[in-house]
Amino acid sequence: MTSDQLTYLVFGLVLLMAVVVDLGLLSKRSAEISIKKAFGQTFFWVLLAFAFGAFLWWRQSSVTALEYVSAYLMEWSLSIDNIFVFILIFTYFKIRSDHVARALLVGILMAIVFRVIFITVGVVLVDRFYWILYIFGAFLVYTGIKIFTAKGESEFDPGSNPVYRLLNRLVPILHTDASGKISVKRDGKRYFTNMFVVIVLLATTDIVFALDSIPAVFAISQDRLVIYTSNIFAVLGLRSLFFLLRGAVARFEYLQQGIAIVLIFIGAKMLAEDWLHHFFSKNELVLISLLVIVICLGGSMLYSLQVSRRKKKENDLF
Repeated sequence: MTSDQLTYLVFGLVLLMAVVVDLGLLSKRSAEISIKKAFGQTFFWVLLAFAFGAFLWWRQSSVTALEYVSAYLMEWSLSIDNIFVFILIFTYFKIRSDHVARALLVGILMAIVFRVIFITVGVVLVDRFYWILYIFGAFLVYTGIKIFTAKGESEFDPGSNPVYRLLNRLVPILHTDASGKISVKRDGKRYFTNMFVVIVLLATTDIVFALDSIPAVFAISQDRLVIYTSNIFAVLGLRSLFFLLRGAVARFEYLQQGIAIVLIFIGAKMLAEDWLHHFFSKNELVLISLLVIVICLGGSMLYSLQVSRRKKKENDLF
């Protein structure tokens, strides 16, 4: 068995056990997850992700491990935008709080399947057409500039979502929570419920975010092992992160600027990769990328909290 095969085997076993424990045995069918439990589960996923990074350092190389950590942090930060949209979806369709965990569970597992498909297609395209990486780089720079200059208000409207409109045309939908059921039978006819709509929207919305995040991870590494594992670990942590941050997402007002700077940086790095290799080794470029990601994301979050506290004090005075 090769080193790569052993690493994939370990990843698969860890993933299976983690899903069974965290998403299965610890998740009741209809239960509201407390902040305390959400913190514990988030810590579990982050610790597991970094433990796998340590395993990569041991079995693969320090470069592979650092690429993985950089990609994971990038994907993890981008997932916070997903959470804000998820909150809008649950609010719009009036899903009861004790049914949210189950909807997230199914939606995230579907999102993982779609991500694997997207990544596989991306890997094949990059293998056959290496120049597509330059398109990814230009796209990331454009996306970063767009995010940096975007206004704070989200323009996402679940009611006008194309997928939601298509569902209304294709299947009979009963616009009710229906006690968390995916479908119900009324007058001899089977209807899908808002829970079904929400699960589909969660999975398809993640695909839209993947259009940014997957090119971003390609900009950090073209190693399939790094790309698959960092994406899957980040997506699996979404559910607990949702319950941890849903009341605090608005406090990270300047996080999108931090994410935007990172996207612009890694997009520009991808465009100038061949030129940069004349001055820096691969290991040095990976370390620089990791430092930029940590500084920009951590700095924007700390600055957001500082501004939030200052505004609160000013409001208290008046």
